[in-house]
Amino acid sequence: MRPSEERYEVDQGAAPLEMLIALFEARGWPCESTQTEMSGEIQGSWTKYQLRGIWRPDDMVLQILCLPDIRISKDKMASAHELVSLVNEQMWLGHFDIWSNGGVLLYRNGTMLGDDGLLSLGQAQALVEIAVDECDRFYPAFQFILWGGRTPEEALEDAMVDAAGEA
Repeated sequence: MRPSEERYEVDQGAAPLEMLIALFEARGWPCESTQTEMSGEIQGSWTKYQLRGIWRPDDMVLQILCLPDIRISKDKMASAHELVSLVNEQMWLGHFDIWSNGGVLLYRNGTMLGDDGLLSLGQAQALVEIAVDECDRFYPAFQFILWGGRTPEEALEDAMVDAAGEA
């Protein structure tokens, strides 16, 4: 048995928000919570992200929102919506959206938990890492639309270029 397995053998899961809060505290990330929501901040590769976990016990659904602090101006809204559509075609889990109230860009992923409503440490880590990774992966594309004057297709293509070699 590996040390990490031994350490969490007894704790197979916890209430979703409690597990997210424990993860944030263990990593030294600031967070706060209410009975149905937790909110914290994580430093990504490009910017700080606000991450929210919203628990709906009636449905046994945990929703993860990750907000990269990008607001879409009205003059860029059509291009941004087109880019969101192109980006979402590239994703397996979750999706990006633009809130109609304020033009805020966000990543959203809903997870149905089992009848016990528990979230494991592994699940919590994966949900948070996926949210941050996807925001990091597509952050440049949205910046190319907002500040670089690129078309949605150009912005996505430029953002998806993998760097070759090492710096």
